[in-house]
Amino acid sequence: MTPAHGTPVRVGVFGLLGSGNLGNDGSLEAVLGYLRAEHPEAVVDALCGGPEAVTARFGIPATRLHWYRGEYRTASRAGAIAAKGLGKLVDAVRTAAWVRRHDVVIVPGMGVLEATLPLRPWGFPYSLFLLCASGRLLRTRVALVSVGAATIGNRPTRALVRWSARLAAYRSYRDAQSRDAMRAMGVDTTRDEVYPDLAFALPTPPAGALPGPSGPSGPSGPSGPSGRVCLGVMAFHGGNDDRARAEEIHRRYLDGTIRFVRALVEDGRPVRLLTGDDCDAPVVAAILDAVDSPLVTAAEAASLADLMQEMAAADTVVAIRYHNLICALKTGTPVLALCYAAKSDALMDRMGLGAYRHPAREVDADRLLEQFRALEKRSAELRHTLAERNLAAARQLEHQFTALDAALFPATDHAHALREAP
Repeated sequence: MTPAHGTPVRVGVFGLLGSGNLGNDGSLEAVLGYLRAEHPEAVVDALCGGPEAVTARFGIPATRLHWYRGEYRTASRAGAIAAKGLGKLVDAVRTAAWVRRHDVVIVPGMGVLEATLPLRPWGFPYSLFLLCASGRLLRTRVALVSVGAATIGNRPTRALVRWSARLAAYRSYRDAQSRDAMRAMGVDTTRDEVYPDLAFALPTPPAGALPGPSGPSGPSGPSGPSGRVCLGVMAFHGGNDDRARAEEIHRRYLDGTIRFVRALVEDGRPVRLLTGDDCDAPVVAAILDAVDSPLVTAAEAASLADLMQEMAAADTVVAIRYHNLICALKTGTPVLALCYAAKSDALMDRMGLGAYRHPAREVDADRLLEQFRALEKRSAELRHTLAERNLAAARQLEHQFTALDAALFPATDHAHALREAP
């Protein structure tokens, strides 16, 4: 579908945006920055999980993703089950009507083709399938941009994800493992490219903007830094295949994390607790309750920019959420990753910190502390490595946006060329 001559291109953005996940909103922020810089004439709106939050923060009109407001609550009563079922039918019509109003729809980053966290097939996978199928039927180009993917065991979820990817007009992935996973699930990835996560396109906070009630980081001695440690936490219960032992996994993660924080406090280190989603708040509360010390404080970050400011003020970061890791890496702060999925392993390898990973499902506080101290001893060297890797990521994302222009806005690009011709 090509807009008529002189008509602004209509761009939709789609996903679980504005729902409390800072990483998802950071990906949206990066795409909006690209659109405003390269296509300022575009008219942009969203179909998303939290329309009020998206409109308030980003200033674009937004529509609720699901007709039924209780979509993500467990339905136990007959009325709720019937309403949820009806919602699936209504959403098919609503999604098609929304797609029809656009020339292009962009799904900005996020792990939309994976199930590394608990996920039901008739939740977001079904919504994504409706989007991509509507795009194909109505000739609206749908682009999955720097998305995450993973091989999925559940058959209904795998089928919906596979068909969503097949029906999209453009696909790129945030790591090679994601592309390999889609190939293994039967998607032709011959023309698909791999680029860094979209969050690497966000601006890094200036040095003067660094916050911190505990003051600046302490001086680095011969054994490594001695100042603030940022600890990114998560309401982690394992993945889609771990439902039977979800509470066991969560308890082990939380107990190991609490022991680790106690050890840092005993060393006199200030610890700043960070989250990446609203659902992480109970983990913060549990740690503060278990480690009663003025050295342990919690930040109230509202964006990836806020997280980056916190992490830039730290000597070292330990984190589990994927976009918390990205924030630390982007600020050049050495980070130890609690990995729960291949995407975290791939990210750490890409940025030169592959040796500093710890399994999130089996947190061993003693081993974690040992890895943490080894990381801090190489702090200066690793900061230099991260500076080089961040420059490379920025260049790769410039290529990504150029490729996106060619795939989604050929008519606009032609018009730009004519205007700039002598």
